[in-house]
Amino acid sequence: MFEPSYYRRCGCKTPALDSDGKPTFNEDGTPKLKQLGATCPSLKQSKHGTWTFNFELEAGENGKRRRIRRSGWPTKDKAQEEAKKAYDEAMAGGDVLSDETMEEYLTSWLKRKRALARTTAHGYAEHITNYLIPHLGHIKRRDLRPRHIEAMYDAVEQANAKRVIHRARIEELVTAMEDAKRAWVQAKTVQERRPLRAAYIAANGALKDGRKGLRKTTGPATIKRINDTLSSSLGTGVKKGYFSRNWAAMVELPSAKRPRALVWTDARIAEWKRTGVRPSPVMVWTPKQTGRFLDEVADDRMYALWHLLIFRGLRRGEACALPWSEVDLDGGWIHVSQQIVEVAYKTYGEEPKADSVRTISIDKPTRLVLAAWKERQKSERKEWDEKKGPYVDSGRVFTQESGEPFHPDWFSRRFKRLVELLGMPPVRLHDLRHGSATLALAAGVDIKVVQERLGHSSRQITSDTYTSVLPELMHAEADAIAAIVPRDTKGRKGAREDDGQERAA
Repeated sequence: MFEPSYYRRCGCKTPALDSDGKPTFNEDGTPKLKQLGATCPSLKQSKHGTWTFNFELEAGENGKRRRIRRSGWPTKDKAQEEAKKAYDEAMAGGDVLSDETMEEYLTSWLKRKRALARTTAHGYAEHITNYLIPHLGHIKRRDLRPRHIEAMYDAVEQANAKRVIHRARIEELVTAMEDAKRAWVQAKTVQERRPLRAAYIAANGALKDGRKGLRKTTGPATIKRINDTLSSSLGTGVKKGYFSRNWAAMVELPSAKRPRALVWTDARIAEWKRTGVRPSPVMVWTPKQTGRFLDEVADDRMYALWHLLIFRGLRRGEACALPWSEVDLDGGWIHVSQQIVEVAYKTYGEEPKADSVRTISIDKPTRLVLAAWKERQKSERKEWDEKKGPYVDSGRVFTQESGEPFHPDWFSRRFKRLVELLGMPPVRLHDLRHGSATLALAAGVDIKVVQERLGHSSRQITSDTYTSVLPELMHAEADAIAAIVPRDTKGRKGAREDDGQERAA
């Protein structure tokens, strides 16, 4: 039964006395003090002290007493209101007796998540360390509410505003540095160059100082992932009775849509060259641009890798881990069952998610390319053994000349360098997956087949993110719709002529 009691108390202190009524002292000689609490004579004053409530819950295991006592409210009405909230929380299954903080809870929760993939665990740890603990860590677990989570995201938005201003300031410093350097280089005499060089050095130093502490803004997608981490932890707590509800699920977040892939049309290329700004984070080449890239890099040592990524859409980590034992050139298939993941630049081998374990068919040109690469790898192995020492037999498809495996980041850096050297519109290495899906759709492949080849958990993900429609297909679709409606062109012409004659009359 809910029967709370209410009383006022304060933090006033008085000298502590021993059993004989004499003052007691600390080791440093100072007198010991004790709180007067509810016995303070000043409590007769209406504004002195704060209100406290306490009430009993049903006894716990072995008849253990379960008593809730909270204090700190300025009025009795407020104490009554909070007592009712605490009671309702307890009746809803919340653990209202715990003094555990959110920092303690989140830390222990992450330690118990032993089955997480390494990259997922790393992401959770970053969210907890960089966001959740700084903003929520001091709050007692029992007191967490949506308003605390909303306040965290408000603080994130305020930090974003400061970072935008910081970045704008850096852009100004970059312009000033470039202007100073240009003036110094273009100076004609030594007398002119000396002060201009000093100005350039000063501008460059100001730029270096200005860049200190620069951080990226926390976008809507990142905020959603942070909230997903918090929601996962609170969901576990709800099951254990630590929380009555998953408060993170009640918070409204900014919209975080997946970026759609855009094709590098001539107009977009012209605008990119003019401004240096990419139209979308996700860009794909047209078939003509893709063909040009493959033709230009045909002599590159890693041509087989670029060919495979473009036509079959493997992820970087999947290609990096792919062993020859999972490639059947005669049967024409590749079994993707391994991947290399990068965490703080360290690499780890692990199994992909269940949906990403798949068997991919490979076309005849891709088989020929891989077969040629396999022969080259054998030749490199022989040459390495003869001239440089033991060859590292990693068993992987794509290796260094020594046989050692690559770091996944090397693929990205090499691809970016090739694109820059060719002067082609920029795409990321991962964008080749988007391009692969686009090429498949242009060829009339069913989206379900594309989904399974790319290893997506749902067809919706493929549709929303990886399927940019080529302009040629868009024109064909528009023309097809227009062509299906029969029109009497001759009749329309006659009607216009008759109408014109009537108006003239």
